[in-house]
Amino acid sequence: MRSPPLPSQAINLLEGIRVLDMTTSVAGPYAGLLLADLGAEVAKIERPEQGDDARAWGPPFLDGESLWFLSVNRNKQSVTLDTSQPAGRETLRALVSKADVMLTNQVLRSQKKLGIDYETLKAVNPRLIHVSITGFGLSGPNADLPCYDLIAEGYSGVMDLTGEADGDPQKVGTPAADLLAGQDAALATLAAIIARNRTGFGQEIDVSMVESMTRFLTPRIIPFLGSGELPRRAGGKDSVIAIYQTFDAEDAPLTLGLGNDGIWIRFCNAIGRQDMAADPRLANNEGRRRHRPEIVEEIQKALRTKPRSHWLALFAKSRVPAGPINRLDEVVQDPAMQERGLFFSLERNGFAIPQIGLGIRFDGNSHACRSAPPRLGEDTMKVFKTWLDWDDTRLAALAGKPAQ
Repeated sequence: MRSPPLPSQAINLLEGIRVLDMTTSVAGPYAGLLLADLGAEVAKIERPEQGDDARAWGPPFLDGESLWFLSVNRNKQSVTLDTSQPAGRETLRALVSKADVMLTNQVLRSQKKLGIDYETLKAVNPRLIHVSITGFGLSGPNADLPCYDLIAEGYSGVMDLTGEADGDPQKVGTPAADLLAGQDAALATLAAIIARNRTGFGQEIDVSMVESMTRFLTPRIIPFLGSGELPRRAGGKDSVIAIYQTFDAEDAPLTLGLGNDGIWIRFCNAIGRQDMAADPRLANNEGRRRHRPEIVEEIQKALRTKPRSHWLALFAKSRVPAGPINRLDEVVQDPAMQERGLFFSLERNGFAIPQIGLGIRFDGNSHACRSAPPRLGEDTMKVFKTWLDWDDTRLAALAGKPAQ
């Protein structure tokens, strides 16, 4: 894997924005990662000795660190702070007074107990943008309930729609609710920063993992609400688009999405079935859906005659949307994504730490890496000095037991 460009070449759109990331696990840290990738200065506040829960999620581990943790915590500075103690809370309030954004994944009851709820902290810093990422939101009957990605996926309905028709409900193959909620939190933070530039005041942002995941199902929920037709899981073979599913080539499966009438005709011509292209019964999507079982059978019969590589090359030439079903080892070796620099590694302590890039380009630049994911507490003194202007005497007094 290639090395990233120099930190000086990284995106700096949020330069000057300071973020306190008090979250653990995936959703909150992913929000912090996105803000850090865009140029914000992110101080990750962690419990002494234990740190973020995800530091213990393994195996697999690399250089003694959980690879799950390493996946969502680059470009951050780790500060250990015991906020259960008065001195720790005092130090946190000092950091809050210097921050633009604070991220937390504590439910409101816990926030109030720790003194990190919005009403308490806006008195310290009226410009603070306070972002909560919780399972069910800060209000409502479920506000106090604990939640993980699995719970949110089941609650939202996505698991009921995922999997084969005669199989069990399936979780999405990545922590989708975590990542969507984290992305929502980063998006909302950017909007709040723009609003603060007008008003001078911060605000409270409330992100629910369950609601983020449920909103992800908008194209399935709205048709149900409008028609009363309850969709059921069908192995990805029940799309509103007549032909939008997997098929088996001679040697391997592929995906095929025939999303409009022009693509349908190009596809039929590509596989030598001009008769289907000319069939008036199949001239539009409504007709093709009516005859879907018959069409699927004919397509499957044709595709089984040659290897996948043959069909993908032919469909690419004919501009027919199609692709392989890659394993992860094939994904990371994909030449197109390699060329665009999506995968890279960071050097830390003699180990190459794999990373996946931002994948968003600004004026052609997608470089977002400034530093490797931090060791627990390694930046405590640096943050106290740069954020709070603590002198060497005070820092020396804290050496070995920061802010406790």
